Amino acid sequence: MKQGRERNGFFTRALLSWHAADNDRSLPWKSEKDPYKIWLSEIILQQTRAEQGKPYYLKFIDAFPAVADMAAADDEYVYRLWQGLGYYNRCKNMLATARYISNELDGRFPATYEGLLALKGIGPYTAAAIASFAYGAPCAVVDGNVYRVLSRYWGIEEPFDSSQGKMLFREKADELLDSRNSAAYNQAIMDLGATVCKPRQPACDKCPLQKKCIAYLHGLTTILPVRSKKTAVKKRYFHYLVLRTSDAIWLHKRDGGDIWQNLHEPYLIEADGVLTEKQLEQHALYKVLNIGPGGLQYSGRTSQRLTHQYIETNFYVVMIPGPVNIPVANGKWVLIGDMGKVAFPKTLVSFLEKKLYF
Repeated sequence: MKQGRERNGFFTRALLSWHAADNDRSLPWKSEKDPYKIWLSEIILQQTRAEQGKPYYLKFIDAFPAVADMAAADDEYVYRLWQGLGYYNRCKNMLATARYISNELDGRFPATYEGLLALKGIGPYTAAAIASFAYGAPCAVVDGNVYRVLSRYWGIEEPFDSSQGKMLFREKADELLDSRNSAAYNQAIMDLGATVCKPRQPACDKCPLQKKCIAYLHGLTTILPVRSKKTAVKKRYFHYLVLRTSDAIWLHKRDGGDIWQNLHEPYLIEADGVLTEKQLEQHALYKVLNIGPGGLQYSGRTSQRLTHQYIETNFYVVMIPGPVNIPVANGKWVLIGDMGKVAFPKTLVSFLEKKLYF
């Protein structure tokens, strides 16, 4: 018991000492006290690396200095700014929360962990981060960096993605937290995981915890932390028919529970595998267009790996004399000159830019 307390004490003291003297990680939201800006940074950083998220954070702060500005913004404009970040449900929830806070809470974020957790798009980690950084609440954050630091220091072999593992890591994080200085402690452990105790090739020689780290002392840094689940990657095959006239392109706004919600795309035929042009022309979704054979002009291929999906996409341009009715809900003809105002998935941005549509 005494040894455990000593290891706890060393961990917290060494971590905070490193943070004060040697942590030089510079990010625009560090030391921020405004709950709106902290919330925005945390939503952007969900499933996104800090360096990738940084320009988006700066762009959003410039466009929406306060939560009321975001709440009043046009959906399409917000999605356009988010374009390229992926996981677009985050953007949908972000907009809903901004409007709820602005309209129902007088523009004030809840000051408690429980109140923050009740907001759409905010889970335990994000609620703890906002509560700690904005209000100094004694809430320990637990993310991938924290799992890694705790697992290696303590030699924890319990999978961090199991129910028991999540509980174990949560308890350990709460136990180690400096409740009088939670913001500094939370920032320190996350930064240590991001810059020193990295997933691959950790910089153990620069780590303030090295002399008591079980993973380092026993050669376990490549093994810890342990993940129990490996989600199978689903393969999907998209065939986009870019239906266009001399000055307009038909676009469809995606909805439902699938990927890329609220973003736009050309006419889509999805199949279990890659279809030849002849197979496309025989497809029911092609026949309803009444284009006839020979109308497809192959225009390239691309692929994109999402977290649990691999999407292979083939593009075809279909020239038609003028706008016609396409029997698909949420579809419309958009002038090519207005394409830059529309939000698209990353895969489509690459294709459209290459074709100089915007």
